Amino acid sequence: MISVHHLNNSRSQRVMWLLEELGVPYEVKRYERDAATGLAPASLKAVHPLGKSPVLTDGDATVAESGAIVEYLVDTYGDGSLRPAQGTPERRRYTYWLHYAEGSAMPPLLLSLVFARMPKAPMPFFMRPVVKAIARKVRQGFVDPQLALHLGYVEAELGKAPWFAGDAFSAADIQMSFPVEAAAARGGGSRPNMTDFLARIHARPAYQRALAKGGPYTIMT
Repeated sequence: MISVHHLNNSRSQRVMWLLEELGVPYEVKRYERDAATGLAPASLKAVHPLGKSPVLTDGDATVAESGAIVEYLVDTYGDGSLRPAQGTPERRRYTYWLHYAEGSAMPPLLLSLVFARMPKAPMPFFMRPVVKAIARKVRQGFVDPQLALHLGYVEAELGKAPWFAGDAFSAADIQMSFPVEAAAARGGGSRPNMTDFLARIHARPAYQRALAKGGPYTIMT
């Protein structure tokens, strides 16, 4: 039996969604973030040394990292589904977006979150104006332009085809769901193609089943 080690409000939500799309049975082992720090509990280190989610166990196999988990599940249980045929332009797009999601899209989103929270962190009162000024300068000079660049790029690419790999839904859309949802939660601006993408994935029965099993999902807020 596959076990998904699921941390609330995390990337593990899309692992369950992929399993639902594949129709593969699995169990959910739940972990809750620390209320003060927002970090995963130490108990996850018993599953994987980094103590992060998602982690999937399947018999003797332990697989971490969202992209690696997606590839493992599609390779092992996909039976040719949820990815384009080898050697096609769609397959190249599929592979690209599978890696782009975490390699390029998420860093500016995470930086935006970190620098937005910095001025609100506990600190001596006399440091607060300094921290606010530093955070504002970094956001204006680097983070916000990078975020606008990537969100504009994703918006434009979704204008070329309904799904990230082309005309057919694939596991690349599942992988890309997290940064697109995170961008929407962080106020990514008016981007109709991304909004339409979210509406279509949220309407999928497999997405809704995964959401019901995973619990409340309010990422990046």
